[in-house]
Amino acid sequence: MRREDFKILFDQHFDSLRKYLYYRCGDTELSTDIAQEAFLKLWEKKLNKPPDELIGLLYKIAKDALISSLRRQTLEMKFTSKPAENGNSITPEEELRYKELQLNYEKALNEMPEIQRVVFLMSRNEELKYHEIAERLDLSVKAVEKRMKNALQFLRQSLTVK
Repeated sequence: MRREDFKILFDQHFDSLRKYLYYRCGDTELSTDIAQEAFLKLWEKKLNKPPDELIGLLYKIAKDALISSLRRQTLEMKFTSKPAENGNSITPEEELRYKELQLNYEKALNEMPEIQRVVFLMSRNEELKYHEIAERLDLSVKAVEKRMKNALQFLRQSLTVK
């Protein structure tokens, strides 16, 4: 692939690849790093194909790199623990409840079906309206509403104190 073609591919698809990764992992820095890494790996392959034929491969490389990274993070979290630094005047009980709620929220997000999580994160993190989400995902507004309803219901059930 010529350098000019690669630059065009990068300019046209970097943001969409990064957003795709963000919706899969919820981490802006990680999604940016992996998107860059995916383009680098694609460049290193030196394939002689038109850029349009490489988009699928680019997303596959990025998805595989994300999965590897998340597996590494999971292993690291198992073997390391960070003591909390807290200069606030909240009680240890409140801090414990907050951490527990945060862990349960993250766990619920990870367990949530991807089609619901994507809509939920687009609505909450990017503050997009339902019709904007529908345009981006090529869905009807009713489908977005249903996915959001199911996502909120899933969170409610997951975070209910037992």
